[in-house]
Amino acid sequence: MKAGLRDNQDFWSGVMLIAVGATALVIARNYPFGTSLRMGPGYFPIVLGSILALFGLWFIVKAFRSTEKIEQGWSLRALIVIPVSLVLFGILMTYGGFVPALIVLIFGSALASDEFNLLEVALLTVGLTIGCIAVFIWGLGLPYPLFAEF
Repeated sequence: MKAGLRDNQDFWSGVMLIAVGATALVIARNYPFGTSLRMGPGYFPIVLGSILALFGLWFIVKAFRSTEKIEQGWSLRALIVIPVSLVLFGILMTYGGFVPALIVLIFGSALASDEFNLLEVALLTVGLTIGCIAVFIWGLGLPYPLFAEF
């Protein structure tokens, strides 16, 4: 049986992506765009917003052929743990450093799942933290301290 658009997960995923992309485009509309070699402050949000909106459109078109319904039920743990992890990440970036902030974000996000496995999450946390340090600190040269200076 074909799912109606009202309970089709591809449709609502597309709507969400279009809304986020359109919001980025509206916010960045007055920022200078620049060029690919000399990017202005509007370059990234405009390009990313456009890509998100296009993916959203693709999901909506896909929804007309899809039969996947939205799974019923909400995870209360996920609704609490993920926003708390994001807030703690922001606080720890300022007061704890890049490494503690990433550890809390990755560990907290994994903790929201019903399939939490401590060994897997520990390995994932170590791997992602090392990867983020390599890309953002060493590769891009972002000025984030690895640990807070006391």
